[in-house]
Amino acid sequence: MAENIFTSEDLKKMQSWDFEHKIHVTQIRILEFYGRMDGKVTVSFSGGKDSTVLLDLARRCFPDTKALYVDTGLEFPEVRNFALSLPNVIKLTPEMRFDEVIKEYGWCYPSKDVANAVFYARQGKRWAINYFKGLNTDGSRSWYKEAYYKKWAFLLDSDFKISAKCCDVMKENPLKFYAQETKTKPITGTLTSESSRRKQAWLKTGCNSFKKGKEISKPLSFWSEQDILRYLRDFKIPYASVYGDIVEDKKGKLKTTGERRTGCTFCPIGCHLDKVNTFQRLEYSRPARHRYIINDLGLGDLLDFVGVDYGRKYP
Repeated sequence: MAENIFTSEDLKKMQSWDFEHKIHVTQIRILEFYGRMDGKVTVSFSGGKDSTVLLDLARRCFPDTKALYVDTGLEFPEVRNFALSLPNVIKLTPEMRFDEVIKEYGWCYPSKDVANAVFYARQGKRWAINYFKGLNTDGSRSWYKEAYYKKWAFLLDSDFKISAKCCDVMKENPLKFYAQETKTKPITGTLTSESSRRKQAWLKTGCNSFKKGKEISKPLSFWSEQDILRYLRDFKIPYASVYGDIVEDKKGKLKTTGERRTGCTFCPIGCHLDKVNTFQRLEYSRPARHRYIINDLGLGDLLDFVGVDYGRKYP
């Protein structure tokens, strides 16, 4: 296992930088990656607010930078329409439909890491079985595994298919295939504040990784959601209408009047953590889509099993 080249304190220091300095460093990372890759780079563009900021920053450096949008059919229509309305955006499509992926591999819940461990524990992989016992791969005790995995051990004995394959098939594979065919390397808009997985990946490489065969740039890693919203507002960058307006709350924090996160509207990851989750909002904003996900695809059965409210139940 590769050792970290950065520490959590390094990340905290970068996250505390002022807004203008963050912009400056991010563009330096983009310039560095572009130069090392001889310009053969693409921006992974979901149409969401983070990747919208990334694309603007990249094209301020290199106006002809290509953007890759994976048309999964799972995004909000407003996000899809916005993404495909921009110039030099290449549309990719997955090889399987979402309903086929769910039938084959199951739902990704409650997180990618836990879903992946459920999938492999059911196949008898010792490392995954250990996780749900609160142990490390080698069998030693882990407070992190105990807190993060052990409480989900009941999923192992459920009748539901669970895995982290959905994101691989629907989003990551089309991007990988394109990169292999064109010999290009990705620039992505991920933030370390979004997940432990992304933080741990950053600690190992920083914003730019030049490891042979795994070259990738993540120049927004140390940004916060507040930074993203401020950039969109201050520079008057167009973004998907589903977010609504960017306003300040009573404490002076920026927020969107519409959706806070977009991504895949079919995805149950983290829905148990939200006061009002995606599916409760979909019941009112897009009732036909809500019925399809909850009833036709059967997500309602899984959410009933784990005790997550998703709004209306269907006969």
